[in-house]
Amino acid sequence: MNSTVNHTTAGDFEQLYIRLRQKEGRVYTDEEVADLPFIRNDHPHYKEWMIRKNSCKALMSYIKNRQNILSILEVGSGNGWLAAKLATLADVTGLDINTRELEQAKRVFGRSANLKFINGSLESDKIRDEKFDMIIFASSIQYFPSLKQTIGLAIERLTLLGEIHIMDSPFYQLHEIESARQRTKAWFSSIGFSEMAGRYHHHTLNELETFQFKILHHPYSWKNKLSIKKNPFYWITIKNRYN
Repeated sequence: MNSTVNHTTAGDFEQLYIRLRQKEGRVYTDEEVADLPFIRNDHPHYKEWMIRKNSCKALMSYIKNRQNILSILEVGSGNGWLAAKLATLADVTGLDINTRELEQAKRVFGRSANLKFINGSLESDKIRDEKFDMIIFASSIQYFPSLKQTIGLAIERLTLLGEIHIMDSPFYQLHEIESARQRTKAWFSSIGFSEMAGRYHHHTLNELETFQFKILHHPYSWKNKLSIKKNPFYWITIKNRYN
């Protein structure tokens, strides 16, 4: 979930977001959260979780193959399932403005010595003096209105050799933006959450041109098209500007 929402509207957004997740069947019991990304195969979001399971596996493999990733910040950590998985490999901080989901994360995963959850944003004083080897936006970047501003803030929280990873979120071509916005607006209106359309943002790769980024997974590559484990989302990494 978005963790850089304006502080004057953060409470309103949290309530709206939670009600939306309830409507969409995305509020899980503690037992279900503990098992994520594994979920029963008759669950309405089973296919989505299989994508996230494969993304998690790829990310963990990436981290294991590097010796310099010792501290990780997940921005928009929600109920904490991914942060908990990554805490088996490094010290992890889960960051979110969503009090309800963070409370659940602490209940379910609070015993992990390498894991902590913070209610706040990238501008928060709670992490002002901390630096991280990896900062992850997993299925959350779409809730940030300015990609350039958000990435800029994240870079300030990186170690010298640190890197940002964006996963499981859609990116669009410039000519696709307007039709995507209309589809989003129609969807939220159809389920009674028309106000949410203005909180969901459609980003393009062009917005990353000022950063040193690399695409680790391309959804339109032949490799992905031929794979039985197709992932429709880009996996993007951005280096520290001094890296």
